[in-house]
Amino acid sequence: MALRLEDKKEIVAAVSETASKAFSTVVADYQGLTVEQLTQLRVQARQNNVYLRIVRNTLAKRALEGTQFDILNDILTGPTILGFSTSEDDMGAAARLFEDFAKTNKAFELKAAAFDGKVYQGSEVSVIANLPNQEKALTMLASVLQAPISKLGRLVTALKEKNEQEAA
Repeated sequence: MALRLEDKKEIVAAVSETASKAFSTVVADYQGLTVEQLTQLRVQARQNNVYLRIVRNTLAKRALEGTQFDILNDILTGPTILGFSTSEDDMGAAARLFEDFAKTNKAFELKAAAFDGKVYQGSEVSVIANLPNQEKALTMLASVLQAPISKLGRLVTALKEKNEQEAA
């Protein structure tokens, strides 16, 4: 189906706007997937606040120009699906979604990802996928902050018990 110039401009504008606000993006080859599998991926993307778009490579290159993701232009070849993590609370959502989907769908091949100005090849996408979401990060921070306090409490208790034993 041929796209009109206006349609192409709309696609470029939508992808460019999303890319300018996104925190990370993942590029994958979707060739060999069924419509049902792609629909399943789209449903999961909506549930995880991931902007998902199948777009022609020439349009994707234009859309990514001037954004932090224009470093992916060399990777945009063949059938391409883009996933953008748009939530500040979960910057690795797209990578996690694509990685999990690739485990169950062998035809889905991860090409690359971009985060913080760096390109990660398909095998390295797990680096971004393992980024903690906001809830995990706060839990980790709380446990780090709690550790010295609990150690101090145990030390005070041990000193108190030692002093009671010496007094007896």
